[in-house]
Amino acid sequence: MSLERKLRARIEGKQTKRKTLKLIKWLQRKHLLKEKLRCPLCFHKMKMFSVTKKDQYIWCCKRGHKRVSKTIRAGSLFEKSKSSLLNWMKYIYRFSQGLRLRQIDMISDDIAGSSTTLSKMARCIRRVCICAMERQRRKNRQCLGGRKEFVVIDESCFRHQRKYARGRFGNTWRRKKWVFGMMGVKDKRRRVVLKLVEKRSRRHLVPLIRQHVKAGSSIISDEWRAYRVVLRNFGYKHYTTNHSRWFVDPRSGSHTQHIERAWGIIKGHIRRLRGNRTEALLKEHLMVLEWSSWLGSRNPDGPLGRLFKDIQKAFPV
Repeated sequence: MSLERKLRARIEGKQTKRKTLKLIKWLQRKHLLKEKLRCPLCFHKMKMFSVTKKDQYIWCCKRGHKRVSKTIRAGSLFEKSKSSLLNWMKYIYRFSQGLRLRQIDMISDDIAGSSTTLSKMARCIRRVCICAMERQRRKNRQCLGGRKEFVVIDESCFRHQRKYARGRFGNTWRRKKWVFGMMGVKDKRRRVVLKLVEKRSRRHLVPLIRQHVKAGSSIISDEWRAYRVVLRNFGYKHYTTNHSRWFVDPRSGSHTQHIERAWGIIKGHIRRLRGNRTEALLKEHLMVLEWSSWLGSRNPDGPLGRLFKDIQKAFPV
């Protein structure tokens, strides 16, 4: 049975004490909860006892001293949260599946009682993904290109859109903000690097290309003047297409449809989650999308397995 089916079997149906115990045991085997805990007074192993609180189980020690008890979530991602473990697993499952995470839908499904709680849960998961991507960058510098992979580059405006063009812009969004995208294409694999830039000038874009694209790689772009001539000087094989005349260049067959299609998906995802309200929030959402293409989709157990693995590293128990 796959990891997704195992998790679904534990989160479906009504929550009972027996179901909660099975979920706790399963999370302990996945190293998301502590399997054992020592008493801070006598240093003996604490035992799990049934209670009437939200998790229905706690760690407790009564060895010849005042009773010492700790939450079953001690040292884990869920320690400071008031949501139940079952609701946390439902949210993690939806996040990893890429479902439409509208807060009104999750509130109606009893995953949380308010949008504030859902925002805190989303912030915790985003931080886990951001930490994983930072480790990935330290490991291999997040480089695209090579012999069998070509890179498509483009830029797009992610300015905050007002509803019905009414109301005021926030202080950080009075000017246009551009996201520069680089997508590595190899067979069916797609990897993206998304960077927020102030301007789409040569001074802002070319250093990012040199940082994230290997020398000698094939690059496809439109004829934007910021990198129209200069990329060949750095050893890249640069192919362009003139969008004012055609979408596919008739001589080389080059086109930018891979990243043009990706922009629609990325913008729809971010605007649905209202992730472009501030620059800091937009950077977080862009990094989560990078995590999905670099780490989540390449894991044997899918994004869910990779998310569990990154939670283990961020919150070792």
